[in-house]
Amino acid sequence: MSLIPSFFGGHKSNIFDPFSLDLWDPFPISTNAPSSAREVSAFANAKIDWKETPEAHVFKVDVPGIKKEEVKVEVEEGRILQISGERSREQEEKNDQWHRMERSSGKFIRRFRLPENTKTGEIKAAMENGVLTVTVPKEEEKKHEVKAKEEEKKHEVKAIDISG
Repeated sequence: MSLIPSFFGGHKSNIFDPFSLDLWDPFPISTNAPSSAREVSAFANAKIDWKETPEAHVFKVDVPGIKKEEVKVEVEEGRILQISGERSREQEEKNDQWHRMERSSGKFIRRFRLPENTKTGEIKAAMENGVLTVTVPKEEEKKHEVKAKEEEKKHEVKAIDISG
């Protein structure tokens, strides 16, 4: 496992590699991450916790200093949750003398394949104190089988409003 990102191609997705920008897919079917995911800055490592409760999948994303208008939460291809945004670099004035600049800036994008038993039409997102919380409700097992067939037909991108 490399702790240094590969800039020379051939980099495979690895859930333990903090520099892996590929789609994290615990529910595999064949798909590739978009090329835009490879063009993302070091800020791409927006830290995300994903937990599953009996009622929902809950994603918590650390995005300090970013306004909710600068973050997008979308569902693509029926089951791919995409969280993206951008933190702008602070303007430099000619008379300013910087002693240290450690805060990351740039674009970030994180993509997760949702399990088939999720209600993608009922996703909620809220931002509070620099933490984005995305809640994806789960459905009962009986409805899950019917929905799986319907989801195969959907390939549009659905944007999720962020409250808070």
